[in-house]
Amino acid sequence: MRRFTRPIPAVAGLLTGLLLATLAVPLGAQPARQPHQFYDISKEVTLSGTVSEVLAKAASGTLPGPHLLFATSSGKVDASLGASALRGKNALSVAPGKEVAVTGVMKTIRGQYVFVARIVKVDGKAYMLRNQHGVPMSPLSRERAAQKGESL
Repeated sequence: MRRFTRPIPAVAGLLTGLLLATLAVPLGAQPARQPHQFYDISKEVTLSGTVSEVLAKAASGTLPGPHLLFATSSGKVDASLGASALRGKNALSVAPGKEVAVTGVMKTIRGQYVFVARIVKVDGKAYMLRNQHGVPMSPLSRERAAQKGESL
């Protein structure tokens, strides 16, 4: 029976080098966070106007889900509210003729402008519809945020 004794020091040296290389990198090192491609909170603006229509379903060719159409001093705005904005506890309650302040980001989707709404303020109440990354909040997550008293 023949034993391979010469390769063992080489393998041990490689393993030691690999171990030292892994220890040189901090354990908590993570790549820098990139802003969300769809929703960049640094580009948020607040638009104020009068509600002309609340659509339970979107028109074809735009973001799915309910939309809020409102008129500002600069023109009409189509605001995407997120899939469950009109459902559940703490759901958005708004009607045509109401004055609103909508915070979000303007996007161009399939050649059409749509305002991706994150917060809608109406009648002195603020409704948080999306989180800071633009992800629509479910009725349960809105309820949890209200219980925690999270600021908008």
